[in-house]
Amino acid sequence: MEFTAGGRLEVQITPSDVGKRVSVRRLGEPGSQTETFTDTVGVLTSWTEGVLLITRRTGESVRIAESSLVAGKVVPAAPARRRGPAAGFEELARVQARAWQPVESEPLGQWTLRAAHGFTRRANSVLPLGDPGMPLDDALARVRDWYGERGLPPYVQAATGAEGTQEALCAALQERGWRREVSAEVRTGGLAPVADLAADTARVTLSRTPDAAWLRRYQRVGEPGPHVVRVLSAGPSVWFASMAGEGGVPVAIGRCVVDARWAGFMAVEVDPAHRRRGLARAVMAALARRALEEGASAAWLQVEADNDAARALYDGLGFAVHHHYHHFRVS
Repeated sequence: MEFTAGGRLEVQITPSDVGKRVSVRRLGEPGSQTETFTDTVGVLTSWTEGVLLITRRTGESVRIAESSLVAGKVVPAAPARRRGPAAGFEELARVQARAWQPVESEPLGQWTLRAAHGFTRRANSVLPLGDPGMPLDDALARVRDWYGERGLPPYVQAATGAEGTQEALCAALQERGWRREVSAEVRTGGLAPVADLAADTARVTLSRTPDAAWLRRYQRVGEPGPHVVRVLSAGPSVWFASMAGEGGVPVAIGRCVVDARWAGFMAVEVDPAHRRRGLARAVMAALARRALEEGASAAWLQVEADNDAARALYDGLGFAVHHHYHHFRVS
């Protein structure tokens, strides 16, 4: 809690603090009939016409009437909650981009337009790391045109919740009618603890390419075309893991991309009939051991914010939330 009962309540922020992390206390929730206080912590992304817009770590935007404020102050960046490697947002964003590459891309200033025939939002969205080299509205018009030329919906991937993330861009997109369609956590952790898991790794087979059996277990595609295999196979050093099952379909699979000190885990899936048997741990342990052999020491992964089962698994493996990313789409 940023404010205590014994502390002095004073509004110490002004519109000049836009872009900074703040903590505010307001009187009551909208429509509330009782006199209660509500605290909000996040990045102050705008303050116009008597309304503050604060973007929380999770990407949620909160509008607060200036007249309801009873306290407010600028606060330091969120303390690190990681139990693993230190990392900056931009470093992680670029590592993740190299691990999930599109079929085609085009620069727009310091933005990157990415497309892969619609296979996953990550490979079919703008990665806006820097200045697009033109006013935002012009850049977004170019984004709409570029994806329209390819018969794809326009997406922008933007992040919140860590130093150097893109709360202001998220707020600007929402103000222009772009809606947040999906959010995910980016988590980091030590690689060695994953490799040290007491898991049944002897049943895990590693390969450099996803074979037909691996693709049958992968739930994100129906009949995979060449573009799917191209996206999955691209990256600095890519490994695929499988545990054999009945009917030629693995009971568990996983993908790992080794990139210097980083190992990224993706596509970890288990047959629903075989869950809660440690198979996901076995797949990740086998991949982690191979990544350690290649010199990696740190691990990252992405998990959608509403995937409670996967989040619980990664909690148990020591992965802590580094930041969140969101895909914004406009009609």
